[in-house]
Amino acid sequence: MQPENIHGTAILIGDCGILITGPSGLGKTTLALALIDHCSQRGLFSRLIGDDQLYAADCEGRLVCRAPVSIAGLVEVPGFGPKPIPFEPSCVIDLIIRLVPAGKMARFQEDCSELVFGVPVPRIDLAGRNVAAALPAVMSRLSIAPFL
Repeated sequence: MQPENIHGTAILIGDCGILITGPSGLGKTTLALALIDHCSQRGLFSRLIGDDQLYAADCEGRLVCRAPVSIAGLVEVPGFGPKPIPFEPSCVIDLIIRLVPAGKMARFQEDCSELVFGVPVPRIDLAGRNVAAALPAVMSRLSIAPFL
């Protein structure tokens, strides 16, 4: 399958690829940077795959994302523009984090998956613009202790 352009930010934590999606302005990049920093401080491998735009494709039943060459290794820092950070060229996506407006969040979530190009990927919904709540939720979902 030919890669298709999707709107989102992808990161790699350890060997787990994470795709962060949601409407513009809900903090996809902010959450990605916070997760990378949080994990790096704890000695966990963490890297950007791509920010804002990604190429995604079904590769033998797995969702693979990579950044377009023109923005590879760049992350948009609000108010400062694109800045270079360490990155990996691609990853298999193991988890989708869908950012939603805080008022649309369910208090408890059931396990669910999202089909992306026919590939089912586990998904959690998190309130946008709430990094303090998102960090322990993501660490818990990845079974990485401590959760804070």
